[in-house]
Amino acid sequence: MTEKMPAVPVIAIDGPSASGKGTIAQRVAEALGFHYLDSGALYRLVALAALQADLGLDDETALAALAKGLDARFGGTEIMLSGQNVTAEIRSEACGMGASRIAALPRVREALLARQRAFRQVPGLVAEGRDMGTVVFVDATLKVFLTASAEVRAERRYKQLKEKGIDANIRTLLRELRERDQRDSARSVAPLQMAVDARELDSTGLGIDEIVRQVLDWYRQKVAGL
Repeated sequence: MTEKMPAVPVIAIDGPSASGKGTIAQRVAEALGFHYLDSGALYRLVALAALQADLGLDDETALAALAKGLDARFGGTEIMLSGQNVTAEIRSEACGMGASRIAALPRVREALLARQRAFRQVPGLVAEGRDMGTVVFVDATLKVFLTASAEVRAERRYKQLKEKGIDANIRTLLRELRERDQRDSARSVAPLQMAVDARELDSTGLGIDEIVRQVLDWYRQKVAGL
């Protein structure tokens, strides 16, 4: 008997920082003509807004209120905050580390949950983050847990930063990645973990095209009921 598919299919791609989730999710979304959700960008936006407002990153009440009323818009490849293009700014290491701290706060996560789920629109959605398959879209058609060794992920992040003209130290990046992995995995709310019904994909020795092809193959098998 063929498994009944949700009315609006979702491909949930979770994994640790710098595992390539964003690139893969975007490519898969383009191939299928689906919408794309970078859930991490929402937390980065909250972190940036908090830094701009000089709010403490442990002030859960203030941060939750900020998240609930966040004036953020996504248009193509551009991300706007209060009318300003912050696409590059939210990719800073400061915003990334701030997002990791904020993401551990239950009230902030609750404030952003409905906003994330609103991205689920026809014909489908590819959502990437750390709890897409375990919390946000538990009925996702396909769940993928994308990972890679910490060393490979640090090298990828190093190359990304150098290409943008940002000075970086690979040893520092590796240490920060490991610290973030620990923090994301140990948090009490929506910790980084592979969903029980997810397919694990180690990208350490794979190219982007190979990873995208594998995810698309898994999705098509799901749709076909295989």
